[in-house]
Amino acid sequence: MSQTEARKTLKDAPIMWRRVNSIGIILDCNSTYAANLGYAKSEILGKSIFEHVPKESWEAMNDSLKTWFETGKVTNRKISFKKQNGSIFPGVLQATSLYDENNNLLGSNTVIFDLTQMNDGKIKEYEEFF
Repeated sequence: MSQTEARKTLKDAPIMWRRVNSIGIILDCNSTYAANLGYAKSEILGKSIFEHVPKESWEAMNDSLKTWFETGKVTNRKISFKKQNGSIFPGVLQATSLYDENNNLLGSNTVIFDLTQMNDGKIKEYEEFF
């Protein structure tokens, strides 16, 4: 699957997706990400990933960034996320690096699963989508 096809799939996905640059600034996200956090997409783009994480989870998010820089991916990282209304939910983060044609790091594709939504119906929805 090409990068363009993957991006199109993720933009329409029922899971939270965001694309960040190498310093953790959100460049793009899907409507699921925006809706689950309670923001308009325009309020998210250009913001730091730390704006959607409560202070007590900043260390975990920073560790995830470090892992991503060192390995090019983050797998099954449990992190709490903060909605616009201040409520917090547990999530599982997966990230993989994006590179340009010269193998320079562009950023990452990141998906986040809201653990409070993980039930048999949601799992079936994911399976059918993917």
